[in-house]
Amino acid sequence: MKVVTIGLGYIGLPTALTFARHGAEVIGVDISERTIQMLNAGLVPIEEHGLNNFLKNALEKKNFRASLVPEKGDVFIVAVPTPNLQDQFGSCDLHYVEQALRSILPYLEKGNTVIIESTIAPRTMEDVIQPFFEKAGFIIGEDLFLVHCPERVLPGKILHELIFNNRIIGGMTEKCTKKGKEIYGLFVQGELLEASASVAELSKLMENTFRDVNIALANELVKIGSKLNIDALEVIQMANKHPRVNIHQPGPGVGGHCLAVDPYFIIAKAPEETSLIQQARQINKSMPRFVAEKALSILHENNGGVITLLGLAYKGNIDDMRESPAVEVLNELQELSNTTIQVFDPHINDVGAETLEEVMRESDLAVILCDHDEFKELPEKAIDLMNHKVVFDTKKIVVNQEKFDQYYTLGNLLTESEETEMGAHYE
Repeated sequence: MKVVTIGLGYIGLPTALTFARHGAEVIGVDISERTIQMLNAGLVPIEEHGLNNFLKNALEKKNFRASLVPEKGDVFIVAVPTPNLQDQFGSCDLHYVEQALRSILPYLEKGNTVIIESTIAPRTMEDVIQPFFEKAGFIIGEDLFLVHCPERVLPGKILHELIFNNRIIGGMTEKCTKKGKEIYGLFVQGELLEASASVAELSKLMENTFRDVNIALANELVKIGSKLNIDALEVIQMANKHPRVNIHQPGPGVGGHCLAVDPYFIIAKAPEETSLIQQARQINKSMPRFVAEKALSILHENNGGVITLLGLAYKGNIDDMRESPAVEVLNELQELSNTTIQVFDPHINDVGAETLEEVMRESDLAVILCDHDEFKELPEKAIDLMNHKVVFDTKKIVVNQEKFDQYYTLGNLLTESEETEMGAHYE
């Protein structure tokens, strides 16, 4: 089987290399010359556990090659970005998808399968993509098989989850679904779930929307706890002892290519019917400013003037800053105050300081915004370089809390009345 993958980003590249790992001949296509050159030279342009070994193996076996242009194949997989965060509703932007479809059209032959892995709005397959190929003369389900198969993986564990997670196979016809199952059956050990393309589209979006709404509940609880002087993290721990309760963990916001984006695809299609989803989005979008204000309150309580931000990625142990709440916290701090701000992320090159010791030197407050392993046990020599040994751990990951004079989490923040009494200010 020859697979042509369009888009070699955080999803397209692991998908392409997984097919190659399991015996397919794979051509990976991307518009970035730098990405193509790096991959053909054996260098991975993104951070993802195990991806280097997959690429090395594929190049040694000569069953993966990166290219700027497509070529003929059996299966064409489209895995390009779709968010449009400039739109009022953040609706799905099909620009790159349509560009990818036009790029493969000259190479399509009867019997080929086209799979859309990109996250798309409900009814996109039915209203946009199928008509595109029908206009080109193909009969869907007879001489061209069309499938939506959304990715459902966790960055940092993508290669494992591509194989072991259940996979939704959303075919435009029963024959399309059957073809999709045959293709992903090459390596998927989870269940291959048959669905219509429209059900597959909305299911993917609702999976991430469910999590976004649940996190919003946890983040609202943090604000309630701060108001009432009750530890919200302890409340969550106790509530989750109930067999039918699973409140998610709060944080400085929600980021990444899915949770912070997918709900908008639904909102844009049904704005009048999505009041709960819209409110959850607003709550989660408000958290970076909430965290920034609390950080400044802690800083001024100690008469400090230097804040250190630890982590700019949107989650732990990756280099992905897409929609990262940590970046928003930085922006909010810069807007609210002229306090000196130092940043460090060991997974992101050319951003801020190069070492923990450098970034924490003469700092009055360290704010942990990302759960990188490097931040779970902060080195004592770095802590000793601080002016004030104070940490605000928004992820509650620090294990050597006793090394700090003050240890704050989203559960033990200052109440509004306490902030007023101490005259908190942001200049």
